[in-house]
Amino acid sequence: MPTVHLVAGTRPEAIKLAPLYSELCELSFDVQFVASGQHPTMVRDSLQAFGITPDLALEIDRGDGGLPTLTAALITGLSDLWAAKRPDLVVVQGDTTTALAGALAAFWAKIPVAHLEAGLRSHDLHSPFPEEANRKLIGQVADLHLAPTQRAKDNLISDGVPEARIYVTGNTVVDAVIRIAADLPEASATTGPVVLLTMHRRESWGSPLDQVLKAVAQLLTEYPDLEVICPTHPNPSVRQQVHQVLGGHDRVTLTEPLPYEALVGVMKAATVILSDSGGIQEEAPTFGVPVLVARTVTERIEAIEHGCAISVGTDTNTILSTARKLLDSPDLRSSMASRGNPFGDGLAAFRSAKAIAQLFDARVELPPEFSMNAQQVT
Repeated sequence: MPTVHLVAGTRPEAIKLAPLYSELCELSFDVQFVASGQHPTMVRDSLQAFGITPDLALEIDRGDGGLPTLTAALITGLSDLWAAKRPDLVVVQGDTTTALAGALAAFWAKIPVAHLEAGLRSHDLHSPFPEEANRKLIGQVADLHLAPTQRAKDNLISDGVPEARIYVTGNTVVDAVIRIAADLPEASATTGPVVLLTMHRRESWGSPLDQVLKAVAQLLTEYPDLEVICPTHPNPSVRQQVHQVLGGHDRVTLTEPLPYEALVGVMKAATVILSDSGGIQEEAPTFGVPVLVARTVTERIEAIEHGCAISVGTDTNTILSTARKLLDSPDLRSSMASRGNPFGDGLAAFRSAKAIAQLFDARVELPPEFSMNAQQVT
């Protein structure tokens, strides 16, 4: 069978590629998980939740940590790997530096590239930065575009990608979160509402984060039974910002970045989530938990259009007014919870594996594409 390399350098990549790894194994591919070395500990720990260990792990010198140094190290490391162990297909996921480096190194080596979670667009090259540029660049060299939604497919067609090379799969993170949640024990009941706060994007650092933290502090004053759980970003400056505002509060739990199983458990138990995370926008609707999107633009607009998320940006007053409505109205929360998940149905990895199989055997029949409308609860 063909050899397929799945390349991951960050936690989200590992989580979203894990279900595809399992499905490709089911189809008897020689599938190998490649840890690029970008965030080696996070990749290894995330994969453990799915019983997967990297088959190939690169060690790179990140130097000063800047994007030029990291990108050069990743491209060199992956190019050397594929010169020695050439796969028949490389799969990259999303829009990270590893995804861009993997796509370029494979393209230069004339190895076909499949792009998982293809076609996301904010239509602003500077937000998120550099992710918007990364995914557009990957779209120019990929041979197979595994788009999570119809909107993503439409974006690719607008970019000039032939429709025959695009297949709408749903997002594999929904597969992942369903699998992890099924193994979690029932959460103990809380006495009051719980807000999960996660802020990690570069464009949120500094003043935008201050505005968000100010809003959360005010909510803690107004709601005496409110609890806040906040996994803090490893960047020292960001951690300092968070601890200065929320560190001394007895109803705030500040943690290190949580293992994926623990994060899913907190997400499932939350009343409201306030986050700039793209992944959480995709995961939370599975549990019917409303998300306040703390970004001015999002490439996951389906969540807002579908009614399971609300864009609030990072303005303190906007966050406060919207959070109050949700905390004060169980009916409003229920109406958002009843809409289902517009990003997937748990079969994205199955569809993706079938599309990859069809690359090597045109006789393989594809299942119907994922349809967001089919996820609406009537």
